[in-house]
Amino acid sequence: MANTKSAKKAVRQIDRRTSVNRQRRSKMRTFLRKVEEAISSGDQGAAKTALAAAEPILMRAAQKGIVHKNTASRKVSRLNARVKALAATA
Repeated sequence: MANTKSAKKAVRQIDRRTSVNRQRRSKMRTFLRKVEEAISSGDQGAAKTALAAAEPILMRAAQKGIVHKNTASRKVSRLNARVKALAATA
């Protein structure tokens, strides 16, 4: 356990940041899951809407350091491709 005053403060800060990061990661995953569900259901309109809502959340997570920016871009790109493929098959 932390002994010094500064170490105790650092522990408090880490706890706060961990909590915030966990919330952000959970929100990001929820939005991604909504897109996945819309794609699997075959509903093109819902998939487009879900993707439009998920993209800024994902990019904001990258900006805040939850995921790497290339990871976020890759996820958006692949989801976008899948939504477009859904439109082509419909």
